[in-house]
Amino acid sequence: MFGFFKRKKKAEAEAAAEEAAELQQQEAAEDGGAPEEAAADADTDAVVEAVTETALPEDGSALVGTVEETVAAQVAETVAAAAAEEWAEPDMAGAVSADIAASAAEADAAAEAEAEVEVEAVAEPPEADVASDTEAVDAADDAETADESKTETQTVDEPPKLSWAARLRRGLSKSRNQMAKSLAGVFGGGQIDEDLYEELETVLLTSDMGIEATERLLQDVRRRVSLKGLKNADELRGALKDALYELLKPLQQPLMLPENPDAPFVIMMAGVNGAGKTTSIGKLAKHFQNEGRSVLLAAGDTFRAAAREQLQQWGERNQVTVIAQASGDSAAVCFDAVEAAKARGIHVVLADTAGRLPTQLHLMEEIKKVKRVLQKAMPEAPHEVILVLDANIGQNAVNQVVAFDDALGLTGLIVSKLDGTAKGGILAALAAIRPIPVRYIGVGEGIDDLRPFDARAFVDALLDEEAA
Repeated sequence: MFGFFKRKKKAEAEAAAEEAAELQQQEAAEDGGAPEEAAADADTDAVVEAVTETALPEDGSALVGTVEETVAAQVAETVAAAAAEEWAEPDMAGAVSADIAASAAEADAAAEAEAEVEVEAVAEPPEADVASDTEAVDAADDAETADESKTETQTVDEPPKLSWAARLRRGLSKSRNQMAKSLAGVFGGGQIDEDLYEELETVLLTSDMGIEATERLLQDVRRRVSLKGLKNADELRGALKDALYELLKPLQQPLMLPENPDAPFVIMMAGVNGAGKTTSIGKLAKHFQNEGRSVLLAAGDTFRAAAREQLQQWGERNQVTVIAQASGDSAAVCFDAVEAAKARGIHVVLADTAGRLPTQLHLMEEIKKVKRVLQKAMPEAPHEVILVLDANIGQNAVNQVVAFDDALGLTGLIVSKLDGTAKGGILAALAAIRPIPVRYIGVGEGIDDLRPFDARAFVDALLDEEAA
């Protein structure tokens, strides 16, 4: 096998030598230098013979590429040497060498100049670029500083918390806007006459005030107009506000708890499904905590799905203990809650009950049982029986108050959802028919949106001409 590679390389070397010889002959013929042809052939043959005589190692570890490179290099050296000898004129070789040297010198000079320019460009950028870069950096720093200051401003200068009067006005905005549209024709001008009173009567009736409250308000307004000698319709707004305030004033009786109670103050909550009992209990717990009182909740609504879990969520939110049972009687849960409150020295117990319609007589009997069981835990309990009313149900709220009052003996009301589409007149209807104190009103979903009822603030928020 090694003999084959030697023969192959010898043939390749001979072919390369022949090509070199032909090239030399052509150049010699052109220059008239044929006598040196024999010497060149002899030299080429000697190179080929020297290369081919190179023996490959017996182990065959040498690569074929090494032989090829060696042959090519020696052939190239031989050809270059022959060409140098054939050039008889020294001036031509010198000229070529001079051109090559000059070209190399020019290339080196150009490269050095280019390198110097690049170094100068990097070391000393133009003033304009420096200025633009500086301005860009300054602009970025200014923007970052502005963002930081903006963030600090937003963090420090948070919008102030709205007062209760502002939240009340915002909550009653829908009722006020609806009533304002209706009263615009009444208070738009003109003389006070019977036609104007008829228009005012229509507005009051369509605002859920009911017949009894409307009649009382119209009588009071007529009396005030006569006493004050009012002539213009635009003066009638003040008379209506004063009459409505006098009608609602008896309902303004805040819930007063004993300062240093020896036993828990038990509040029993009642109402129909969806009125907002459980939510009102959570908000009341927060209200009493703000007064510095400890609170315990009784999950007495054992009928509605997830009612117990909902109350437990309010308990976690307010960090208040909730007494609950996986299954059991509502009265038993409330009894356990009162006993636990007495043992732990709790100030207030809020007892939830299942929602029920006043027309469901058997359910009304069950809630009477809850009250009787509470009285067994504490003879004077419950200290307060509060009915939660949805302000959006209109005159049906009056029927609920009458039914629950007859069954339980209500001591207070919570009117919720006044921030909805309520027409705002339901409180006047309650004041005219069954004037049970309104302990609290709700005008939003926030935990602080349940506050004691203020008749003057309510009337101003409902009838003021200013926008919400």
